[in-house]
Order: sequence, then C-alpha cells, then structure tokens
Amino acid sequence: MPALKFVRAVWESFRASSGLEPRLLDGLRVTHASPGRVRFELELQKEHTNRLSILHGGTIASMVDLGGSLAVASRGLFATGVSTDLNVTYLSSGGKIGDLVKAEVTCDKFGKTLAFTSIQFKNNQDEVFARGSHTKYIAIAWKDPNNIVEELTPKSENK
Repeated sequence: MPALKFVRAVWESFRASSGLEPRLLDGLRVTHASPGRVRFELELQKEHTNRLSILHGGTIASMVDLGGSLAVASRGLFATGVSTDLNVTYLSSGGKIGDLVKAEVTCDKFGKTLAFTSIQFKNNQDEVFARGSHTKYIAIAWKDPNNIVEELTPKSENK
C-alpha cells in the first residue's frame, strides 16, 4: 500500500474515532505522503480563529500534534502512539478566515520506543509562520495488526 493511501486511512480513523480532530480539523486534506514525510493543508474557517479573527495558536498546536501522528503513520504505524512532548514556535500570524495553511512534517527519528517529528507551517505567501516538534511514545503501537512498517521503510534503511 502506498504511503499516501495508508496515511489517509489513518487520518480517516482519527476522524471516525477521536473527539477533537473531526470537530477542529475536519477540513484538513493530506496532499502528499512518503515514508517519513507528510504534507497537508487546511482552509481556515471561523472555528480555527481567535477573537482577533486570526489563526488561533491552539489550532496550530493541534496540527503539530496531528501532524506528528501522520508522520509516524507514514512510516507504517497505524496506532501512532501517545505524545510525550510537543513544542510550537509562533513566528507570525498564520492568516485569517479563507486563507490556506500548508504544512510539511517529517519523522526525523523513528525508533522502537520513540519517534521524533518536526513541522513547518506556511501561509498564503509561502512564508513560514510557525514551526513545531512532537515526540511520540510508540513502543505499544508496534503491536497493532494494521501496521505496514516493512512496506513503508525507506529504501536507505532496507540495506
């Protein structure tokens, strides 16, 4: 199964089972996935904004969390583990209602116990407005029968 199809299946599982993601990030679209790398986008709606009518920092933090999970999924884990650390750096406003936010997340280190991810967010002008990192505890996730880790191992690691 290609990485994009698998990551989208994991995203659909989040949408079907989670309380937060389908309410806050339902319009999120995964546009690319390869082992260790995912891109997604979100058109900003009122529910994504703060009282200044700009992108809410909590929405960005939620996308760091989800993005880290999707990056782990791009390595073949269906159960994407639990968060141990999450960081967001806000560089500038992310936009307003109607703007398109684009994100690219990478799985920087993928081990038996922990996975480390990093993410960048870009605005309509293709400028980075926020970045984040997310560490996931994945030891238990390795047991999920829906995993396809061998299939999504980058070729450089197969040697």
